Amino acid sequence: MAKTRQPGWWYPYIFVGAFGVVLAVNGALAYFATSTFTGISTTDAYEKGRLYNQNLALAKAQAEMGWTVDTKIEPLRSADQPKADIHITYRDRNGQPVDNLTVRAAMVRPTAAGYDHEVALPSLGGGVYGGTIALPLAGVWDMDVAAVGDGGVAYQHAQRFVIP
Repeated sequence: MAKTRQPGWWYPYIFVGAFGVVLAVNGALAYFATSTFTGISTTDAYEKGRLYNQNLALAKAQAEMGWTVDTKIEPLRSADQPKADIHITYRDRNGQPVDNLTVRAAMVRPTAAGYDHEVALPSLGGGVYGGTIALPLAGVWDMDVAAVGDGGVAYQHAQRFVIP
């Protein structure tokens, strides 16, 4: 005589299957959490945070210098390569031009890695620095400028521009 199964014999298998689904989903989520984007959006975040008060002091000292900086960037149309005509004018608190600066500009492409570079901006006289800069691509560029003078005098500023 054959035995018949009791009603509800399959209930324990529902719990085992549900736990199996939960374990599979958790395993997939753990895999994707550890193998994709780390969440770090800046390099050396700890060092930058540690130097925050020093950066505030430098910004205050820069503001106390009373310099005015006028940045003019004009895109140039060229058949071979995108270019920009850059003129940066430095004036002290009395409106006099600031000469004898070493000016360097870091050209940063915020939307594509691998195109960042640094250029020197020579003096054009009368507190004006710049020239025509060739860029590898058209589009959005960030220019981070550092001007260093005699006696460690330094001034930093940034400008975003677009080359069509």
